[in-house]
Amino acid sequence: MKTRNVLFALLLLGGIAVAQDRPTVTAQPNTVFVGADGRFEAAPDTALLQFNISAQEETSRAAYDRASRAAAQIRQILNSNGIEPKAAEIGYFSIQPVYDYKTAKRKLVGYRVSASTSLKLKDFSKIGPIVQQLADTDVTDNQSVSYTLEDMDAAKGRAVEDAYRRARDSAGAVARAGGRTLGELSYASVDTFENVRVLQPMMPRAMGVAAERVAAPTEEFTPQSIVVTAHVNAMFALR
Repeated sequence: MKTRNVLFALLLLGGIAVAQDRPTVTAQPNTVFVGADGRFEAAPDTALLQFNISAQEETSRAAYDRASRAAAQIRQILNSNGIEPKAAEIGYFSIQPVYDYKTAKRKLVGYRVSASTSLKLKDFSKIGPIVQQLADTDVTDNQSVSYTLEDMDAAKGRAVEDAYRRARDSAGAVARAGGRTLGELSYASVDTFENVRVLQPMMPRAMGVAAERVAAPTEEFTPQSIVVTAHVNAMFALR
């Protein structure tokens, strides 16, 4: 009986050695606890273009009208690239006073209208032309492009499956080393992580209608793969 108890202790220690960053779990007799990392990698299928509309004038009405004209320009840009304007989404819209603080008493110098806009694109070939045309307007700024997967939950599921397979393989190795058989899963915890790279486009501003299009620094480059990782902690019974 003493030898058998020692064997159980060694198996539990083996499970603890494999585990990584696991939550606090009460060790149970005849169990093995393991942790493993998994991953899923795929080419992105969706690009998210984000930018701000910002217009400042002496009066709130003038700022609003200028922002409205900018929005009309953006709708025209989208239409010219075969995109429905309603595909663009507004995140927020604000009108704020602008003050000059150079003197002891602040002075109202104008009003600023701001709006955040996002656009999802499936056709990556449209990103360059749209970013270029937006850069040519004088009321858009803070442009960024990020790539992702439309069904991120499915990608996370694939990463979890990979992590669980690795965890079960590790637990099986510990069980075989101790002369035991791996039983059913009795506990598991999961964490998933995703990498989303955001690019800040550096697009040249056109110098007149006749200006030639200048290739972006990333012309013809391939978007980086989306990598989703998962960590699984699992406890299995031993037979």
